[in-house]
Formats: sequence, structure tokens, C-alpha cells
Amino acid sequence: MLADEFGREVTGVRVSLTDRCNFDCVYCHNEGLGDTRGPMAPREHEMSTDDVVRFLEVAREFGVDSVKLTGGEPLLREDVEEIIRRAPDGMAVSMTTNGTMLPGRAEALVDAGLERVNISQDALDEETFKEVTQAAAYDAVMEGVEAALDAGLAPVKLNMVVFERTAGYVPEMVEHVAENEGLRLQLIEYMPEIAGHPEWAIDIERVHDWLTGEAAHVERREMHDRTRYWVTPDGSEADAADLVDESGAVDESRAGMVEIVDPVENPTFCANCHRVRVTHEGYLKGCLNRNDDLRPMGEMSKPEIRETFRETVANRVPFYGEYMVKEDGEWVVNEDYLDGGSTDGDDSESSSDDAATDAADPVVEDVFAEDREDAGTADD
Repeated sequence: MLADEFGREVTGVRVSLTDRCNFDCVYCHNEGLGDTRGPMAPREHEMSTDDVVRFLEVAREFGVDSVKLTGGEPLLREDVEEIIRRAPDGMAVSMTTNGTMLPGRAEALVDAGLERVNISQDALDEETFKEVTQAAAYDAVMEGVEAALDAGLAPVKLNMVVFERTAGYVPEMVEHVAENEGLRLQLIEYMPEIAGHPEWAIDIERVHDWLTGEAAHVERREMHDRTRYWVTPDGSEADAADLVDESGAVDESRAGMVEIVDPVENPTFCANCHRVRVTHEGYLKGCLNRNDDLRPMGEMSKPEIRETFRETVANRVPFYGEYMVKEDGEWVVNEDYLDGGSTDGDDSESSSDDAATDAADPVVEDVFAEDREDAGTADD
């Protein structure tokens, strides 16, 4: 297993299969692109089926034991089932999707070997969902969640990006997963570094504080030092001892799990990162937040992939706490890592469509803001 100079072993990879997406989420940096008529073969600039499988085989040689397939929307590729089926033995396969194409396809994905799925769902309110995703697909997503559960993919994680327009719906989403067995909620902190619009961010610590008061049981997850909150239906009181068995497992028929992913300005999160990423064009990158560390894998032969993989891991740097350091209370780029790299021309830093810049106030008041006038702004 390969490790970087900070002792972080690489145990997982995230592989983007396409930049095409049938959503155009206002918080996303590179979505709503390309032909979205339906699943189709990889385009010329996307890794082929064989390229993806060859990369996974090399990653497995280095001890990588998990892959998450992403996009864009990965199910706009017609070969996802084949990629999953051909993944190396011992490599767990999961996927992040908007869920709209899971009905009619979830069972085949599971038969191919898919083990877990994350489904993006930013609100239970249909109009807000449409405003955030720029897609009238609320019912399709709900059907996709049901299809995933019916196919045996429980627990299904619902991904909710928490920012100005969605924060007010967090309590409703928490109640939803508490009342529906088989669902978990992953609250993802909005990342202005990638999407821009820092004024949309909220103080994620307010969400932590609120959940602490709501949860019947709280635990720490070793990966990324994350907190998990177990919430009972209707906030009913429950003795934590009754929820947790001797092995430490929580009875999910009695409580729903909520986890916060809070990477922004979080050195602990970065210090515990064990993944590298692959773009749909076949570039390796060691950090989600950086675009100056992209490394091409050439013609995707195994020797080329091995060399680039070793190089990428060797050059991985924790974003916060190392690449970005605090000076006088502000995060600045560490000059030790300035080597003339430029992100110019890389569209993954581009902001969402201009209409988002003039976004209206949130549909629902941000319940985590102390002062409504400051709702949706990032704290220093």
C-alpha cells in the first residue's frame, strides 16, 4: 500500500466516469454539461471501459480496496454495470448518483456487484429541490431511492449540501431518515473554494450543535474524525444503552444516522484523507481542492498508470494545515508548494450559471443563523 510523506496511506479512489449531468445544481462547479438524453457509450475524451478497469486493476495492485464511481452523473454511462462487474476481486464498489436513473437499473447494478450508493437529495420540498438542481426531477429521485432500497442497497446515504438555500430543511431531512429505516443522511458542508459564492456558506458548527441536542446517541467515526448523530423518530427519548449493542452497533430500526462532512478549514479532515481522484479524462489528482496537481496517465497502459499513481501519491499534500496555512488568522497558500502551477483553463474551477449569482433569499429561513440578516454568510 502506498503512502504519502505525511503517512496517509491510499486505500480508496474516486473515479469520475463523465462530466455530463442531467442536473445543473447551483452549488456545483462543473455540472449540467453535454448530451443528457440518456445512458450512452463513453465519449472520445472520456476514459473507455477498458481504461477504467485497467486503472482499477493497478490500484488494486497497490492495496486500494474501494472505489467510488462518480460524475457528473455516472449513470449517463451505459457501461457502468460492466465496469462494476469487471472491478478487481477484493475491491468494494460504491457510487454517487442523483438517483434519477436508478429505477429500472438498480437491480442490474447490484447483480454486477455494486455494494453501496449515495443519492443526492438537497431538500424534501419539491420547489426548493427544483431551484437548487435546476431540474424538475424530484419524483424521479424519490423513486430512485426506493429502487435502491428494493434492490438491497440499504443503508442508502442521502447527500445534502448544506448552504444558504437548503439549511432550513435540515430538520425535515433529519426527521425523514429517522422515520425511514434503510436511509442515512450525509450533510455536506458547502465548499466555496470549489463553487465560489462564499456568501452562501453557513456556520456548520451550528448544525453540529443542533444535532448534539437532538441526538439520542453520538459517536465518532475514525475516518476523517467525523461525528455521527443517531436520532430517534419524532425526537422521542431513548436510552443510548438500549440503542447500542455490545459490539457498539446501533439498532437502525430505532434511530436514523446523520453524519456531517465538514472539510472546509478543517486540517483534521485533510490529515485523514486516504483517497486519490481520477477525472473522466484520465488525469490523477491527489486533492479535491487543487487543480495544479493533475497528472495525465498517458495512453492508460499499466506501466504508465503505475508510474503516475506512485507519483501522485508521493506528491499528495493535506490541503488545510499544509498546502493552506494560517497567517494572522487567515488561510493563505504555503509558499513551499508554489511551483508555478496554474489553474487557468481548467473548467473545474468555473462557477455555476450566472443566474445563481443573483439568487433570491432562501425559501425557508435558515434555522441555524443567529441573525437572519447574516444568514448564509461564512463566519471568519
